[in-house]
Amino acid sequence: MINVLIVDDDPMVAEFNKRYLKEINGFFLVGVAHSVNEATKIINNQKVDLVLLDIYMPGENGLTLLSKIRKEKKELDVILITAASDVDKIQTALRYGAVDYLIKPFEFERFHQALISYKEKFFILSQQSKMKQKELDELFLVKQDELTATEPLKPLPKGLSKKTLTIVFNAIKGQENHAFTTDEIAEITDISRVSIRKYLKFLNEIHVIDETLTYGIGRPLYSYMFNEENESILVQYE
Repeated sequence: MINVLIVDDDPMVAEFNKRYLKEINGFFLVGVAHSVNEATKIINNQKVDLVLLDIYMPGENGLTLLSKIRKEKKELDVILITAASDVDKIQTALRYGAVDYLIKPFEFERFHQALISYKEKFFILSQQSKMKQKELDELFLVKQDELTATEPLKPLPKGLSKKTLTIVFNAIKGQENHAFTTDEIAEITDISRVSIRKYLKFLNEIHVIDETLTYGIGRPLYSYMFNEENESILVQYE
């Protein structure tokens, strides 16, 4: 198992990252810290392999913690998960050895991709003492055939119908490329929110819509955008 520490000053955001992490096999949450001081104590007293780190925090920020980790030569990796999108912070994080950088708000698919990619590298590197160039290339470089490969058809989940999928999709297209929510599509189609969530989840999984989690006052809100480039995928479900 890969031991993970979440460092974010916002308890709600930390909780969502915690839930995301639970959905991916191979990772164990050792703790949640809301400041650099808390994170430092956990790192010094527990085995941590990976830190999911925010930059903006009261007192010392996340980049300060990342700098400390590198100066003290801690054997752990860091993925930035932050609203900081300015280039100087991104460059600083990369120069300090961050293995990935996610800008909030992000889709679960991007989070999943970052963790799965990290897990693959982590276990391969931990099991070998030497590697050939070809093996490294396969690990770090994106192959051309992977970029051009067609994703296999994902079956329509049990309980979903082609007829209702068409109704939901037509309602989505009617949003004219504006962000929309589950409640809005439920109102347009006169279909329950529970059912609409299932169809939106499926459309997000096949990349016909993109999901974004927005943090604001109150509970976080999921919103969606129609991905016009992937509309042709739905032809397979007609």
